[in-house]
Amino acid sequence: MKITILFENHAGWKKGLIGYHGFSALVEHNGYRVLVDTGTDGKVLINNMRELGVEPDSIDALFLTHGHYDHTGGMAELLKVRREPLDVYAHPGIFARRIALKPKRMEIGIPFTREELESLGAVFHLSEKPHEFLPGFISPGEIERRTWDRTVGYLVEDGKEIRDPIRDDVALIIDLGESIAVITGCGHSGILNIARYTIETARKPIKTLIGGFHLRGAPELLLDEVVKGIKELGVETLHAGHCTGIDEYAYLKAHFGSAEPLHVGKVIEI
Repeated sequence: MKITILFENHAGWKKGLIGYHGFSALVEHNGYRVLVDTGTDGKVLINNMRELGVEPDSIDALFLTHGHYDHTGGMAELLKVRREPLDVYAHPGIFARRIALKPKRMEIGIPFTREELESLGAVFHLSEKPHEFLPGFISPGEIERRTWDRTVGYLVEDGKEIRDPIRDDVALIIDLGESIAVITGCGHSGILNIARYTIETARKPIKTLIGGFHLRGAPELLLDEVVKGIKELGVETLHAGHCTGIDEYAYLKAHFGSAEPLHVGKVIEI
């Protein structure tokens, strides 16, 4: 199994790569290539793919962790440069209209309609139930939340603004045989909820947990709970980036130990 980070807040050391707020990773496993999210900007995504030698038509499927702009903004550009349609797997709630009120009012949902994306070749497969969509690639479905989560923003429904629970926030499970790897885009469901639920869904331990953990600004008490929780769940290694937070990553590194930062061009092989 090989994971290459294509879109991240920070660029690596390879000349030509661009760091930009957002997240996207390419997973190569069992002879398939699955793209997880598309970052914020299509031109940045395509640039980084080109610099890293990833052909758009080599991607077999797209898995969306949730419907925020910084994980879906590159979809249209990706579809435009492909010659073939692209299967997209996600939760049914991804197209909800979403807004943030701070620091200013702004739209934070998917910046395209479903119809626009379908006209460009997207073939959506939306489900809130656990399912294996390609050999070794599993969606756990909607994450069961037993402890705190990290939701942000508001939904707009019938002209009213209501707190957004981000129920479409899911994660990708990669079946490694004796264990699993888990990729989370932002971790809005709560990183402990995600880890626990994916272990229960796959019935296997987590070898590595990768992605954004949405811990930026979290109090030390919560960070301590994360470290304690992932140790108790038997998670072996962490690869944290995007919305994890720099200080918060440093806390994980100091107290958990087996933690590495993400950057564009980083390759994780198991």
